[in-house]
Amino acid sequence: MKFNMKFNMKFLVVLLIIIIVIGSYIFYSKFYSKNAHGNTISAGAGSYTDILPAGQVGPQSAVYKTSNLTGAIPTNSWESSILWTQYSEAMYPIPLSVKFTGNGLQVCKPQKSGEGESSYTGRYVLWEHNANTPDMTIKNSNYGGYTDARADKITDWSFDGVLTSGSTNVLKATITEGSPYIYFDFPTGNPQIVFNTIPTVFYGDSNSQYLGITINGISYGLFAPAGATWSGIGTSVLTCNLPSGKTYFSIAGLPDNTTSTLNYFKDRAYAFITDTKVSWSYDGNNSQVITTFTISTTAKEGTNLDTIIGLYPHQWRDNSLSYLPYTYNTVRGLMKTISGTSFTTTYKYYGILPTIPLNGSDPSTLNSLLNSESIGISSTDTYWNGKDQNRVSSILQLAKMNNNTTVFNNALSNLESNLEDWFTYSGSSDSKCFYYDPTWGTLIGYPASYGSNDQLNDHHFHYGYFINAAAQIALVDKNWADQSKWGSMVNLLIKDIANWDRTDTRFPFLRNFDPYAGHSWASGNALFTDGNNQESFSEAMNAWQAMILWGTATGQTAIRDLGIYMYTTEAESMYNYVFDLYHDVIDHSGVYNWNYSSMIWGGKYCAEIWWDPGSTANFAAQGRGIELLPITGGSFYLAKDKNYVKNYYDEMLTQGGTTEPSSWQDIWYMYLALSDPSTALSKWNSSIANEPGQSKSFTYAWLNALNTLGVPDMTVTANTPLYQVFNKNGAKTYVVYNPTNNQLTVTFSDGKVVNASANSLTIDNGSSSSTSSSSYLP
Repeated sequence: MKFNMKFNMKFLVVLLIIIIVIGSYIFYSKFYSKNAHGNTISAGAGSYTDILPAGQVGPQSAVYKTSNLTGAIPTNSWESSILWTQYSEAMYPIPLSVKFTGNGLQVCKPQKSGEGESSYTGRYVLWEHNANTPDMTIKNSNYGGYTDARADKITDWSFDGVLTSGSTNVLKATITEGSPYIYFDFPTGNPQIVFNTIPTVFYGDSNSQYLGITINGISYGLFAPAGATWSGIGTSVLTCNLPSGKTYFSIAGLPDNTTSTLNYFKDRAYAFITDTKVSWSYDGNNSQVITTFTISTTAKEGTNLDTIIGLYPHQWRDNSLSYLPYTYNTVRGLMKTISGTSFTTTYKYYGILPTIPLNGSDPSTLNSLLNSESIGISSTDTYWNGKDQNRVSSILQLAKMNNNTTVFNNALSNLESNLEDWFTYSGSSDSKCFYYDPTWGTLIGYPASYGSNDQLNDHHFHYGYFINAAAQIALVDKNWADQSKWGSMVNLLIKDIANWDRTDTRFPFLRNFDPYAGHSWASGNALFTDGNNQESFSEAMNAWQAMILWGTATGQTAIRDLGIYMYTTEAESMYNYVFDLYHDVIDHSGVYNWNYSSMIWGGKYCAEIWWDPGSTANFAAQGRGIELLPITGGSFYLAKDKNYVKNYYDEMLTQGGTTEPSSWQDIWYMYLALSDPSTALSKWNSSIANEPGQSKSFTYAWLNALNTLGVPDMTVTANTPLYQVFNKNGAKTYVVYNPTNNQLTVTFSDGKVVNASANSLTIDNGSSSSTSSSSYLP
């Protein structure tokens, strides 16, 4: 009897496995399958190719990695340059910086070393990795030079890089964002530390297990296994003689040169980091995002598993943790430290809307603007076509609510046909298509632009517009967005820029989003002296708000919560590093004149944009405006500090030497309306040229709604993702968009309850409630 039970159980388990495998195959074949030609992959009703279209350029074929790094290649990160070039450019795992070279691994603790530019005072503040005179270079004593550097392992905010000699890995370094430590393994030879000058040894001698040294005014701890000895003390080359059988070694950048600090860091220097992992959850009842950062370690000596973790301002601000007395002054402001292996942050999610209420808008005036809108989508490349999509999709809900059937139908038809064209591969002559590169694990739209093909730049900027347009369609045409139709292609775009499924190895985990830095990176390869960079944080925010809309509209809570996590976190990073709302990141002790940064780099912040040298009035309007556009129902986060909004606007005029914005006036007036809507409304008229990604209809509705309802009230949240509260002289208006087919009861944090009608925008001012028309919903 026992034998039969065991046999039956085994048979059932095998049968279950077979059913799961067959079911998975059927599901995958249904939504993602290759055709008989082998170069077209179906995704629902759409398709893409895995053969580079004729005449197009893709990313390089060489990936500098070891065989241990499998699956899709993580790009658009702080460490990306090691994957793209023979060694690497400087990388900034703050509080340290590193660079792999043919002579070894350079290590610095970046110091403020440059401000301004002779042609434009106050243009940047540089925290330099000095490649000419690094603090130290770590080598293998058996090798004078190295063939190349390769990524061996990449986790959520840490990576292992190896230096090779021929085909042999001779040095491995584990480098982690926020960690003062670098951990090494030497399969052969000994650690050799080369300095440009003779370092001061403030602790230890040739027989000490660890040393405390100071070089260039910066102190480090050098931590060896028990039984190690040192050669070269008193010279510019130190060699750690490892005891037999022990291959590990670590260093730490120290906040000071006291022996008590050195000993504290020594006690945690042997807990080597082996993994880093982020997890998040959206608490809808309290409109909060809870993010947990977990570090795995292994004890090389002793039993301690705790490490020292450096937290950026966006992580430690409003966070009640037990902080150590050790801090670091960095390009991101003050970095505080804790001891342990995990910590959690909690942020408020302030809500978004897919459109703006029509309160204050004159129906006939709005109809006139809608009828005059350009609803053609003619741009060819993925970025500018995406901006066309944004302009057209912004009028979709307005036309629906204002009962303009003709504009609504034409806009919807144009959006759907445009996306269907992109989402269908029809052969080598296809003028709009997506290509999956199997070497890097990425989906590339052609025609490409701004290096989105060969460098994998800006995918979240480009595809964010596509996802937003698809989400706007999904709100009014649910059938189109089904996974069996065009929704599968939309999900693939989301997976390309922010794959949340660790089991899906076609795409790297959260490609564009850096969970530790709390924001995205735009460059795919990071081949810059100052590390990776991001210019338009607001276009990254546009991608994340689009994912919230898409996930909510299609009932995909994993995508919705992913979008809320990245949207809320990147907003916090913007408050700290782009806008410096708390006045403790941007350094004004030199000649940097501005209270903002238009571009964040690994090793600097600056008032620069890629297409303008910084000497024109347009630079002031566009260099600042690039952190605002596009203005959508996902832009209310910009109203966090109403006084800052007004100051940012005024400083733009001062910087440009103008009395009105010299360009992008519609963007600027919509932004100003978040603080002073009456003034903003008085400045705008329909003769003002619209920024290419904006519609005049939306500008008109936005300015009138804020002038009528008031500015966003970020003291009140709701238990639904699509909401906003407006406040005019203490009178609140509650707005909810309900994308479901049933009435939704929404509770706000101040006790207000709104019954939101199905598939509609509901506006409740406390005494009366109105609902937009949903008659066009198929």
